[in-house]
Amino acid sequence: MVKKNIHRIYMFLVFIFLYAPIAVLVIYSFNDSTSRGNWGGFTFKWYIELFQDRDIKSALYYTVLVAFFAASISTIIGTLSAIGLYNLKKGPRAIFMNLNYLPVVNPDIVTGLSLMILYLSVNMKLGFLSMLLSHITFDIPYVILAVLPKLKSMNKHLAEAALDLGATPSYALRKVIIPEIMPGIITGFLIAFTLSIDDFVISFFTTGSGVTNLSIVIYSMARRGVKPTINALSTLMLLAVLILLFLINKKSSLTNRDNKFDGGY
Repeated sequence: MVKKNIHRIYMFLVFIFLYAPIAVLVIYSFNDSTSRGNWGGFTFKWYIELFQDRDIKSALYYTVLVAFFAASISTIIGTLSAIGLYNLKKGPRAIFMNLNYLPVVNPDIVTGLSLMILYLSVNMKLGFLSMLLSHITFDIPYVILAVLPKLKSMNKHLAEAALDLGATPSYALRKVIIPEIMPGIITGFLIAFTLSIDDFVISFFTTGSGVTNLSIVIYSMARRGVKPTINALSTLMLLAVLILLFLINKKSSLTNRDNKFDGGY
């Protein structure tokens, strides 16, 4: 009993350590005072001031635009790649899976620097396109990892049955395989979208003048001194990530419930 209580206290302290700074940031985004040590009353003025800032609005536009296109393109490429990997033999599949893990475990600063050198070596101007390509590059492995479990849990004889009944490979892909792995595809898209919004290091190395995202703007604002608008901006980004995580978990819960229902039936 004592050991169990110690474990609970330990976990409570860990969560306090992790989430207390975030809670303070959110609370002080509504503080009327510019001082972090003084509560001047509840206000929304920092949020109003935030959306009156042209740099913030431009960064938000590029952040959402890059995240949407990067997530969409990487989802298409990642899904097709996962299907290809699933159909490989065990040996080649293991090799390609290890290659797929490299961008996931590779430090962001190494990935960002190597991509920047690649773009400069081919005389490619750094800007929107370079940032988009970079986000697609680091999003694809996560999409593959999200789709592969759904392929492994799928009945592999469904596509073969469709082909035996006269369906073309492309028709079987669109009407049989894709609907079966759709939860994994949606999860991969949401993860890619979240990672793209959250990225700083790779974006910092691969962007150019006139194109920036929210994480870079926050870093630039913080270097000039932490202002309450940064708290407001960080709170909105936190809210966006929480909404996406909620959607991911909700989709996974519905999928698991449907699978249990089908199994019981």
